[in-house]
Amino acid sequence: MQEPLAFRMRPQKIEEIIGQKHLIGEGNVLRKCLAAKRIFSMIFYGPPGTGKTTLAMVLANELELPYRLFNAVTGNKKELEQIFAEARLYPGLILIVDEVHRLNKDKQDLLLPHVENGNITLIGATTSNPLHAINPAIRSRCHLFEVKALSQTDIEEALCKALQSPKGLNNEITIEEDALHIISRHSNGDIRYALNILEICAIASDGCISKALVEQFSQIPNMSMDSDGDGYYDVLSGFQKSIRGSDVDAALYYLGIMIEANDMDSIERRLLVTAYEDIGLGNPAAVARCVQAIDAAKRVGFPEGRIPLAMAIIDLCLSPKSKSAESAIDAAMSVLRHTSYKVPDYLRFTPVNMKEEDQYDYNRSDIWNQIQYLPDALKNTQFYHPQMNSSYEKVLAQNLEKLRKVKRTSNLAALKKKR
Repeated sequence: MQEPLAFRMRPQKIEEIIGQKHLIGEGNVLRKCLAAKRIFSMIFYGPPGTGKTTLAMVLANELELPYRLFNAVTGNKKELEQIFAEARLYPGLILIVDEVHRLNKDKQDLLLPHVENGNITLIGATTSNPLHAINPAIRSRCHLFEVKALSQTDIEEALCKALQSPKGLNNEITIEEDALHIISRHSNGDIRYALNILEICAIASDGCISKALVEQFSQIPNMSMDSDGDGYYDVLSGFQKSIRGSDVDAALYYLGIMIEANDMDSIERRLLVTAYEDIGLGNPAAVARCVQAIDAAKRVGFPEGRIPLAMAIIDLCLSPKSKSAESAIDAAMSVLRHTSYKVPDYLRFTPVNMKEEDQYDYNRSDIWNQIQYLPDALKNTQFYHPQMNSSYEKVLAQNLEKLRKVKRTSNLAALKKKR
């Protein structure tokens, strides 16, 4: 049985790779590595079907180094251990890890020492943003390179090569120009998707692939990224910014792209981040409803899951916005980056050598809001500043104003004398 067209057309040499000139063009980083016969651990990130794994394999071939493929999802520890054993026999072995962001802790623990001591060179491939998805221990040992979505011109070049190549369709099939444009446009930068559509159309054609035939097999564009080919991360960014900017229609549009890509993980993470970061205390009930909507969507799956997600997005878009919680914790953490202060003695879990009258009293709720809880050096520091965009946070602000008028003290003995 013949391999799929996308597999047969996989490049073997650096000159055969289409696109990615920022990495492999003359004078650019990976081209220089090949010229110097040097390689280092790296992670390729970018949308599906852009050739991340292929690029890794081509680098290994060009450097005449042995390599092994490992899938982080389906591969097991035994396979990894076998690869590491081979690396002792074959110096310079390259380990190409597909979906590297899915490596669990056990596999990471096995992998890291071998990467660190140079026993293997790791080349990871991921469709996720490595700054969020890749374990920092792995990320710090690798250089990060973005593999970009191909342009429509790049896709059309790949399709024409596949039509002409003896490995491909060997000039046995022709294609109408309009049909070629439709495939390249609908692929949205995913060369694998484009070749798959070309192959099925070739099988169904009578020798010429027409516009009408292509439209039958590509009625829904590939939505793994946005239509201008800038990348899936731009969709995520546009999604969050649309909610933040209260543009409900734009947010629903970007949600639709992610639903078509069947990317529940990215939807879940981005929605939760947006809800807590941008809506926050402006409407905490909407934040809670968002969590419930995500849970419901995951339970029922797509396509029905689109409904609770749409409800959540409309709710978040039209809610008052407040970043006060994020600003407050960031302000507190910025203090910690400069220095740390000792917890007051009377707040410690086990106070040592303190008189009873100076100790925290668990039975005196009447004085709790008069005690100084911050270290002396930070006394009266205010990290939280309410944003008056919603009735909910206005109530919090009123309560805060009353509390901040109370003079807090570290003299617990004096406080306890009050009744």
